[in-house]
Amino acid sequence: MERYSPGTAMDIVHMAAKLGDLMDEHYRNTLALSTIIELLIDKGLLTREEVEHKAEELNQFMSHPSYPSV
Repeated sequence: MERYSPGTAMDIVHMAAKLGDLMDEHYRNTLALSTIIELLIDKGLLTREEVEHKAEELNQFMSHPSYPSV
């Protein structure tokens, strides 16, 4: 039976750096999407209600897989 080895201190530093990079990337992606949505609303191409309705629709789709689980 193998024992869990937490890795070296340097492994932990690298993992923390990768997590920080992912957080930065997530923030930039979220900001870009929010900006695009706000511009579409400002230009009258979408309403906030349409965006909210579609988000809820997609959330329901993702929350309930259409395939049977075993």
